Amino acid sequence: MPRLRFAPICLLCGALAMFGALCASAQRPQPADDNKPAGSAAEEKTTPIPPETASATDHELVLDGKTIHYKATAGTLLINNDEEKPYGTVFYVAYALSGAGDLRTRPLTFLYNGGPGSASLWLHMGSIGPVRVVTSSPEATGAAPYQIVPNQYSMLDKTDLVFVDAVGTGFSRPVGKGTIKNFAGTDQDVQAFGRFIQRYVEVNHRWNSPKFLFGESYGTTRSAALVDALENDGMSFNGVILMSTILNYFTLAPGSDAVFIGNLPSYAAIAWHFEKIAHKGRDEKALLDEVRAFARGPYAEALAQGQNLPQSQVDSMAAKLAGYTGLSAQYIKEANLRVSPPRFRKELLRDQRLILGRYDARF
Repeated sequence: MPRLRFAPICLLCGALAMFGALCASAQRPQPADDNKPAGSAAEEKTTPIPPETASATDHELVLDGKTIHYKATAGTLLINNDEEKPYGTVFYVAYALSGAGDLRTRPLTFLYNGGPGSASLWLHMGSIGPVRVVTSSPEATGAAPYQIVPNQYSMLDKTDLVFVDAVGTGFSRPVGKGTIKNFAGTDQDVQAFGRFIQRYVEVNHRWNSPKFLFGESYGTTRSAALVDALENDGMSFNGVILMSTILNYFTLAPGSDAVFIGNLPSYAAIAWHFEKIAHKGRDEKALLDEVRAFARGPYAEALAQGQNLPQSQVDSMAAKLAGYTGLSAQYIKEANLRVSPPRFRKELLRDQRLILGRYDARF
């Protein structure tokens, strides 16, 4: 299911204008306050610390023909800094099966999107939560009004769900003496999420429940560090779920062929969707298995030879790639057998004057 994105140009322009004004204001010298002693408490900016809050409602959902009853809770929890003082309020939305019985056997999963700088809205309302926003997938979704319906893809029949907004996103904010600098960094981010999870488990008496992390995009990178930090702090986990994984940033580095090898099966699936490669007598899954084996084997070996690859092998490799991707062999040779995602998105449907979507190439 594609991720939902709403970014009206007028709002973006307004935000940029406001940012520019703030920067200009910050650069202007400010008048000195002779009455404020240097180093006084008045110089330390603090944000009021709100109480922890929660609002719960009861609902039901039909999954796999069975009606389940669940409680939805929207709330905030405070997390403390090293001085045991609140420095952040974290917003979450939790869904728990009603009458689940023994919580020691009921799994609990914490979910978050990536960014960094993204709230958990996309996993919540676009993928895993008990309700979802209807899209026109695989076509592009138009303007409002939008419709919210029960989500037949929810995981709520298998696990309780807690969607967490990173501090600085959604309704999560620094409080007390906390600032965004306390959260804007790999270690800071992991520390804040770890403290929230520990606080949630403590408040809701879920220490003995099977526990899982579910991260998307940068959230997969967060998960790798977060599960290690939590286990070092004494909280064991039963598993980690990774979606749109990015754990090895070397695969995106200039000069690495890993991105071309890894993307080839996706190119084949997209070309199949748009009928740019032959369907007759072929099974899509079997084709993709074949492409994966080719990518890991002959294609990777050919790219590893670089400019030493004989011309005869360049020609045969380009022909093979053309059969898998729907692009012309000549175009592939001109790309040095390495077609980047932006090039593929612009080339596949060039004859129709169309460019594929970046996040969901069916667009």
